Amino acid sequence: MEHTTHTTHHTRRPPAVVRTRVPRPSPGGAAARWHPRRRPAAGPGARGPGGPRRPRLTGLGCGVLTTVGMVAAAWFCDLLGGAATFYGVLSVLTSAAAALWVRPADLICAPVAAPIAFAAGLVTTAGPVDTVTELALRAPWLFAGTLTAAVIVLLRKAHALLRARLRRRPPVRQSPPAG
Repeated sequence: MEHTTHTTHHTRRPPAVVRTRVPRPSPGGAAARWHPRRRPAAGPGARGPGGPRRPRLTGLGCGVLTTVGMVAAAWFCDLLGGAATFYGVLSVLTSAAAALWVRPADLICAPVAAPIAFAAGLVTTAGPVDTVTELALRAPWLFAGTLTAAVIVLLRKAHALLRARLRRRPPVRQSPPAG
């Protein structure tokens, strides 16, 4: 008897294909052509009925947006003679835009990027030495922008958690009327 290292080859059946989607006729009207039903786009970046896709930023994109926005705001305010209030308002608006546009997986990046971008904008116009003084003088605007981003991010996260919880909850059955 000869010994081999190979196991006996058994003919296997291919695994059964499980179809999880309901087939429907294609839009062309040909009844012979069927394709799985497409799930409607869901999620925060989904296209609404007839509307365009909302922009979604990654964490890096959020930081780039706020930094570029604040550097441009600093240069613009420098042209206006150093309008500190206008720079602060633009900081709050830029922080809010970043918090609204960042994707749900990177929500933490918006409140972190806001103060970094605020300081980066000041460095480009005031220089590294005067930036510390400018940060101290404009601290309320710095905190307002950071707080705006943090509140928007917290509200978005709470809304997403609530929506997920409601989606998981089984439907409530009403008892039949007594009588």
